[in-house]
Amino acid sequence: MADGAFGLSKELELATAPVWAKVRDHVTPLEWPAQAALIHEINALKRERDAVILAHNYMTPEIFHGVGDYVGDSLGLAKEAAKSKAKVIVQAGVHFMAETSKILSPEKTVLIPDLKAGCSLAEAITGEDVRLIKQRYPGLPVVTYVNTTADVKAETDICCTSANAVQVVEWAAKEWGVDRVILIPDEFLARNVAAQTNVGIIAWKGRCIVHERFTASDIAEMREAYPGAEILAHPECPEDVLSAADFAGSTAAMTDYITSRKPKQVVLITECSMAANIQGDVPEVSFIGPCNMCPYMKRITLENIRDCLRDMKFEVTVPEEMAERARLAVQRMIDLPPPVVPARYDLVKARHHVAVELI
Repeated sequence: MADGAFGLSKELELATAPVWAKVRDHVTPLEWPAQAALIHEINALKRERDAVILAHNYMTPEIFHGVGDYVGDSLGLAKEAAKSKAKVIVQAGVHFMAETSKILSPEKTVLIPDLKAGCSLAEAITGEDVRLIKQRYPGLPVVTYVNTTADVKAETDICCTSANAVQVVEWAAKEWGVDRVILIPDEFLARNVAAQTNVGIIAWKGRCIVHERFTASDIAEMREAYPGAEILAHPECPEDVLSAADFAGSTAAMTDYITSRKPKQVVLITECSMAANIQGDVPEVSFIGPCNMCPYMKRITLENIRDCLRDMKFEVTVPEEMAERARLAVQRMIDLPPPVVPARYDLVKARHHVAVELI
């Protein structure tokens, strides 16, 4: 009987009330009844299938707060998946993330709700490209961003995240006894790392379609319109964007910055859903645009998450030999101590144009 708020049954209203409290600023009352029913159905299916849902920071709020068992950045989610005792992992994110989860949890069934949830950055390079790069630069270590496919990771010496890229590059240079390191595939991440280390960087011209579109003029406009706002940028943005920002770091670092400091106004230079998801936990913080939407992330919906669990589709697999080699690169990174501080990119302001060799 529909005798609760929004025309929901009392049972459904009570079950989803904590989610509504976090998403109410981003979901309309007209949308909520259908979303609440889907959230309730998905959470029941998780119990039935012995499944967990990994929800990336760029998922929409109703997914992030409504059905995500683990939320965060791509590597953090994969590590949580490996620790989980659940038999089934649903990746509410993009395909390379599902592959990383499978690499670290080969015994588990890994599902993705939409096979077309790809990534412009991951698609910018292939394993064959990496083999050719190694032929061109023999003896140099290859550091690969986790935002890559399994076949690329399999050709890699060690992976990195946007939070620990400087640390990993310096470790690799020392471990291999060289003064140059190959850092692929994100050109802007490579350039921003180069601004913080004396290790020479050889980069690939891969870019994220969300972050490459931000400009320093975007920040200038924000500062003029909102002079008290703190501006945080992702290191996949161009160098001049990070130089103009107050803080730069991974999605996890940006989340930590906001939840610990609780600034009154924040501009997040990253994907749109990030601000909405953080705001659910710090409602006292005011988030201001601009943002760019990732069309790949937005392919994941409550509806196809429900279908994915109900029908046990679409399974993501990685060939065993490829997975073993990729796992070594990921595990090397995991075994390093965490960065001492979040990546702040302070040196970008002092060194605007650091030469990198672009392949």
